[in-house]
Amino acid sequence: MTGRRYGGFWRRLFAFLIDGVILYFASLILFLIGLLALGLKGDVMGRVLSSLGDPARGIGLFALLYIAASLLAGMIYFTWFHGIAGRTPGKMLLGLRVIQASGDPITPGIAFLRWVGYLISGPLFCLGFLWVAFDGRKQGWHDKIAATLVIRRRGDSDPTDAEEPPTAFAAAGIPPSAGAEDAFIPFPEQQPEKPCTDGVLPSP
Repeated sequence: MTGRRYGGFWRRLFAFLIDGVILYFASLILFLIGLLALGLKGDVMGRVLSSLGDPARGIGLFALLYIAASLLAGMIYFTWFHGIAGRTPGKMLLGLRVIQASGDPITPGIAFLRWVGYLISGPLFCLGFLWVAFDGRKQGWHDKIAATLVIRRRGDSDPTDAEEPPTAFAAAGIPPSAGAEDAFIPFPEQQPEKPCTDGVLPSP
């Protein structure tokens, strides 16, 4: 695959933020569904609500449930969209696609491995994500773990990629070489000056 353009750090960051907003609401829905499901089994829901009397215990329990819901939502979200379409809604909006390093489309198995790489890239001050800004092929740690690349859509360009303005020949539809040939005018050869003979009669 030639002419490959990698997705830069800022473009990928904005795409990830869009996905993060979507995942927040998805996690919240899963969290509420989980609470309702637990409430149907015995007095689990009652114990969760009663734990609010102990702030530390209540916050810890709810945090644990929300983290579990977030992990589940993230796993389903990134594995499904990357494995099936090669891009998430955020990447679609920013013109990005995830492929294998070989150029082949990403599979659900590789998409899941790439999501597992998120768990390694994130905890240590997000160094695995920041690595995208310094890597030659714009790969984060999760990309290197799953052997994937994030590329940009064909025809998508930055404002800095503007083309040079057309020349006068191009605007008139004339090739520059043809115009140069037509415009070339050779200079006449200079003849040697003759001595002035004004007033001198020719000899018989």
